[in-house]
Amino acid sequence: MPKESFIKNRIKSVGYALKGMFLLLRTEPSIKIQFVIALVVTAFGFYYQISNTEWILQLLSIGLVMGVEGLNTAIEKICDYVQPKLDPKIGLIKDISAGAVMIVSILASIIGLIIYIPKIF
Repeated sequence: MPKESFIKNRIKSVGYALKGMFLLLRTEPSIKIQFVIALVVTAFGFYYQISNTEWILQLLSIGLVMGVEGLNTAIEKICDYVQPKLDPKIGLIKDISAGAVMIVSILASIIGLIIYIPKIF
């Protein structure tokens, strides 16, 4: 059987990634909330006409929070698959993963406040 071409392989990979992204957005409540927040701050960006640098920081923050949330979800799913029963070690892994989301969410919120407080007041 001949090996797939590089381009066909990349197209398949993008397809799998898009499938995963939409699955995450459809099935995970926390990412749904983060997506709505992302839409709101994006609307704020247009309303307050933020600078290119502010857009870059805002988009990086949104991407980082949502990306880390996706990784957190994947870690939780793996943990549940490996050990479906309550296990303190698995609980610790899940807590650490959720903590990573908390760290980037707090920093993204601070960036948002730095951008918008001067514009609002």
